[in-house]
Amino acid sequence: MPVFTEYSAASRELRVLPSFAPPLPCLSPQFTRDDQTEKYEVVIIGAGPAGLMLHLLLARYGLSDDSLLCVDAKPGTLKSGQADGLQPRTLEVLKSLGVVDEILNDGCHMEEVSFWKPSADREKIIERTSIIPDVAVPARYQHEVTIHQGRIERILETDLLRYSKRGVQRNTKFLHARIDEDGDLEFPVAADLETDGQRRTIRAKHLVGADGAHSIVRRCMGLQLVGESMDHIWGVVDLVVDTDFPDIRRRCAIHSPAGSVLVIPRERIATGDYLTRLYVQVPEEASPDPALTPISGSATPKDDVRARRSKVTLESIFQYAEDAFKPYYIRPKEDGVVDWWAAYQIGQRVSDNFTVKDSKGVNRVFIVGDACHTHSPKAGQGMNVSMMDSYNLAWKLAYSINGLTPDSVVPGRPDALLDTYHLERHTIALELIEFDRAFSSMFSGKIGSGDDGVEGLTHDQFLEVFSTGNGFTSGCGIEYPENLTVEKTLEQDTKNPINGTDYLSGILRPGRRLLDVRIKRHADGNRRHLQDDFLSTGRFRILCLTSLDLLDPQGISAKVLTTLGTSVLPRFPAFTVEQVVIHPRLGKTFTWRNVPHELKKYSEMRFHSGYELDDVYQIYGVNPAQGALVVIRPDGYVGTIAALADVSRVDRYLEGCLRTI
Repeated sequence: MPVFTEYSAASRELRVLPSFAPPLPCLSPQFTRDDQTEKYEVVIIGAGPAGLMLHLLLARYGLSDDSLLCVDAKPGTLKSGQADGLQPRTLEVLKSLGVVDEILNDGCHMEEVSFWKPSADREKIIERTSIIPDVAVPARYQHEVTIHQGRIERILETDLLRYSKRGVQRNTKFLHARIDEDGDLEFPVAADLETDGQRRTIRAKHLVGADGAHSIVRRCMGLQLVGESMDHIWGVVDLVVDTDFPDIRRRCAIHSPAGSVLVIPRERIATGDYLTRLYVQVPEEASPDPALTPISGSATPKDDVRARRSKVTLESIFQYAEDAFKPYYIRPKEDGVVDWWAAYQIGQRVSDNFTVKDSKGVNRVFIVGDACHTHSPKAGQGMNVSMMDSYNLAWKLAYSINGLTPDSVVPGRPDALLDTYHLERHTIALELIEFDRAFSSMFSGKIGSGDDGVEGLTHDQFLEVFSTGNGFTSGCGIEYPENLTVEKTLEQDTKNPINGTDYLSGILRPGRRLLDVRIKRHADGNRRHLQDDFLSTGRFRILCLTSLDLLDPQGISAKVLTTLGTSVLPRFPAFTVEQVVIHPRLGKTFTWRNVPHELKKYSEMRFHSGYELDDVYQIYGVNPAQGALVVIRPDGYVGTIAALADVSRVDRYLEGCLRTI
């Protein structure tokens, strides 16, 4: 029997605890609350997907329960209805947070979409014209996932409780908010809440309205949704269906002589059955209930649409669906299988501003999600765009609060980083509204009828709009405009190190997300995804694509890695900037002794081969003989691109976003 003496470090217990995303460093004075007034650095109103995403990210970045509060009037997560679809870019973000597995395992993967149109054969009535990939752009996940919004909320909230003991404060109504600098200059936002019948007033440095399309925060701040509603009425129902329609488990767009239907397959439920969501167009000739029609005869188009919408019943939705699916039958599988239904009017609106400033120009109130933009559910964007609003705002808010930005050195000074939230997300919201208006109009119009101002609409035109919009709907093709954090302009006489313009396929472009590629890690041969080096921990990353001269001690690659390690990375707060290094195909094998020691110091487990799995250089548009430097923002979007030797451009960019030490 072996005899041995065992020793262990006092910190050994940390080895068996769950891993946590490390918080961001905080250079601001430590936040403390007094006993006189309930104060927070950030208060979030609403715990839907947008509010929960923001709460989770801020908690992960290091804001404690003392400084962060999220309230919601509901007693728990959503039980039925509303959003159900997650796009590829959203899945990438959830993967970067480590919360995507249950969604991928239990959700319904929509990998194909089929299109049906009226048939020239009267007996067929409708015919399938094509089946195409649902996601037609490069992405880590080549599919959408449908799963109940309440389940997504529960997944986010469960992860939140790893970082927050309190979690969401529920059964709490938000009543009113105002900016009151006279009452407290440092915490100028006053908000009135009611929890279980008890009213109280709290104060915050920043207030975020994630309280939906009827946002009270938005109204309190005098912000308005600008846009219009169309006359199209749609019914939506979640149920278990019995049908002989061949594409019921595919995403499916049907144009029939009787109207249009959008089929969205849903996840498996506890009974073992699979849900299906049907979006069913209500015919315009459907007359309103006379009891709801104004007696004066002065009905406006808005009154007429409201009256038609109020007339829609579950039975009428089924009847319209049955007519549109002919000659196939479709019906509820059995009584009681309808999960949820509603009738809605298509509308596209966006707020004129996503932030409200105090008298000194400091952004104090923000709105995210449906509070700042509403649109139809046809393109599956609502929950995705809402969560991405929060994903954009969270790191900027955390950096400002923690004193990590250049402007945050002086308390109460406007922070230019926070200004980029409205600029970037308002731009995307406007693009979403424009796309949704075109897509919804074409989907609601009858093929070849010229309805809705779509002159001579053909099925091929509808297919083209769907395909060309895929980059936007997937979330993979959005591009932020130039601003403090997106540097697109090159200095005069500076050659762009990136070749090509096919940005959807991965060519690097400031303002666009970094496309995932497969790489092989040098240290251990681990075959992995590059996006897994860009987890959502709130850090900037310098992506260094070294050139063919990496093994030459006097070459550009070695000099750049040395300069980054000695003169750039140490200038910024610890753990706010990480380095990821890729190398091209080299003429011989090598060890750590053949490369600068700064490479191993900063990137030992983030140093990869860029050719053994995917050709990273070709995908990104980088000449391996020249290399390139790329700064990736904390949300995974390219901030700036520089020639490999142009370390000063990288340094200047980071100086504009980050405080130096």
